[in-house]
Amino acid sequence: MKSKDITFLEIRYLRGPNIWTYRPVIEAVVDIGELEDFPSNVIPGFNERLTALLPSLIEHRCSYGERGGFLRRLEEGTWPAHILEHVTLELQNLAGMPGGFGKAREASTRGVYKVVVRAWHDDVTRACLYAGRELLLAAIHDSPFDVAATVAKLTDMAERKLLGPSTGCIVDAATAKDRRIPAIRLLATGNLVQLGYGSRSRRIWTAETDRTSAIAEGISRDKDLTKSLLTSCGVPVPEGRLVDNVDDACEAAEEIGFPVVVKPSDGNHARGVFTNLETPAEVRSAYAAAVEEGSGVIVERYVRGSEHRLLVIGGKLVAAARGETARVIGDGESTIDQLIDSQINSDPRRGFEEEFPLDIITLHDNPVARLEVTRQGFTGDSVPPAGREVLIVRSGNHTDDVTDIVHPDTAATASLAARIVGLDIAGVDLVCEDISQPLDGQRGAIVEVNAGPGLLMHLKPEAGEPRPVGRAIVDQLFPNGDDGRIPVVGVSGSFGKTTVARLIARLLALSGKHTGLACSDGLYLDRRCIAREDSANWGAANRVLMNRAVDAAVLENGSDTILTEGLAYDRCLVGVVTNVDPAAHFGRHDVATPEQVFTILRTQVDLVLPYGAALLNAKHPMLVEMASLCDGEVIFFATDPELPALVAHRQQGKRAVFARAGQVILASGAGEKAIARLAAIPLTDGGSVDSATENVLAAAGAAWALGIGPEIIRTGLETFSIA
Repeated sequence: MKSKDITFLEIRYLRGPNIWTYRPVIEAVVDIGELEDFPSNVIPGFNERLTALLPSLIEHRCSYGERGGFLRRLEEGTWPAHILEHVTLELQNLAGMPGGFGKAREASTRGVYKVVVRAWHDDVTRACLYAGRELLLAAIHDSPFDVAATVAKLTDMAERKLLGPSTGCIVDAATAKDRRIPAIRLLATGNLVQLGYGSRSRRIWTAETDRTSAIAEGISRDKDLTKSLLTSCGVPVPEGRLVDNVDDACEAAEEIGFPVVVKPSDGNHARGVFTNLETPAEVRSAYAAAVEEGSGVIVERYVRGSEHRLLVIGGKLVAAARGETARVIGDGESTIDQLIDSQINSDPRRGFEEEFPLDIITLHDNPVARLEVTRQGFTGDSVPPAGREVLIVRSGNHTDDVTDIVHPDTAATASLAARIVGLDIAGVDLVCEDISQPLDGQRGAIVEVNAGPGLLMHLKPEAGEPRPVGRAIVDQLFPNGDDGRIPVVGVSGSFGKTTVARLIARLLALSGKHTGLACSDGLYLDRRCIAREDSANWGAANRVLMNRAVDAAVLENGSDTILTEGLAYDRCLVGVVTNVDPAAHFGRHDVATPEQVFTILRTQVDLVLPYGAALLNAKHPMLVEMASLCDGEVIFFATDPELPALVAHRQQGKRAVFARAGQVILASGAGEKAIARLAAIPLTDGGSVDSATENVLAAAGAAWALGIGPEIIRTGLETFSIA
């Protein structure tokens, strides 16, 4: 068995909708060689070794549609390519990317398969695929494989390369079935994301949006300025002031009255914030640490109670969480450092990365915790007596959801604070003893207003109900059901795609829309050529959709783009398939049958929105058959108005575009309207070239589907030149 191997002949990252699914996938061309003769049920001990390495494979339903379905396939006998699909998906699942699409299909060469798996990120999924191969071979050859180390490595990679949880929850809410707002990641490993296309798009970066002004963010970072503005508008804040040096800090503390708080004037996320300081010595110690965290230091009144984080989005309170103290209890043997690790940091919700709702606490790196421990007469090396409770931090992470009990007056005050600072999304920190009561009666106060607040505390509270904060942000950015879409026209087929795409773009421009065009002739914005190179590809189309000056996009998609890159858009308003000649596609990317060509071209039809339209050439039976797959309207076009498919279509009251008696005619059921003479359209050479006439009819039908009037269509057809 040692000679048995699995070889990757090619690995493609299909970034968008493709012949397999609407989602990005990795498609690997895999040669299993001699293993073609060794299905799982003939390799001694293989199934037992594989399930011992990955016991969670029992959850895979496979073709049986039930738990344990894949294990049943193993027992019956299945081939390594199929097993590789499931192993890769399970490694992704264990690394924090649950679920996902997968397929394994035979290629035309014996022993060669296409293995397709949902790709959460190109690099991460490739790594899972390679690791899956190694694990599978280990199970085949009965050799060691460290699953835990592999999963840890993959998890670390996923955490570094995938969207963070705050950004991810917003993107998930935007792309959910009830909103269907498209998303484009603008940084390969960062959290900058565009929601929507072109001129109707919005941008987010974690919990900041393109409505989060630099001025407001600057104000929020300047704590003294924030307090001044809030005070002027009657918002309760703790008395205090900016201090010049450590002696001035002690003097301010005496003026205010102990206990006090010492914190950086421009810090964030509670770094360097020392609370409940009761002596000048503690103030001096806190000042030394706080001054390292910012450009200045503030001393202010200590407000009794728990710290709360109120999330305000668009002027409305959408979530609230209460912070809890962190404490350890001595056992008479362990040091405080050891107790922190065993009693606090052992909580699986704690970690250094953003996806953990609670932070790791170490005295070495946390001067606030260190001072708190010192005040109680201990150090990190101290061994507190058994049963002795030691406070580590007074104001730890916000862990408990309290949204439903926030007093309406307090919610209004938090909303006012966000508006005063000018933030569309704000994390308002306030301290009070009872969040269900007004602040005034308990001397509660707002202590900070933060830009770019973390959302994880509201998504994964320790107690209480998770809040749909991502959805609230999406609803603020896209009110009233707005989907952030511009008209997108996709053009596919065997021939004529470039001409049709250019003509549609011309008609859109004449209708008053700034139009982006990516086609084989180049990349265009209106009539200006941006790149004189073949731009019928994912990269050029993505550039068009990212451009916030673009009101409409026309994108040419050849079969190569669909097969090797996927499409750049998730759905389109209009999809055009110009024609089909199966032989034109044979011999490339293992395409050898008309059925495969059908699968390729139907991708364009599958993406038409329910309120959109597909333009299909009625001359081709394959395209007529494709009509039933369209979620939206179907408009047939043909040079022959008597084609049975077109006639039947019109008898059902549906739309069609055709040529008759030298005229371009738009028909809806029995109604007809001639809009232009073929003789006046230079592209058709007087109507003598059928293929050119078909191109004109396809473009005219697309323009009609886009709501462009017949006069503009006629003008565009008569003035368009391919040169």
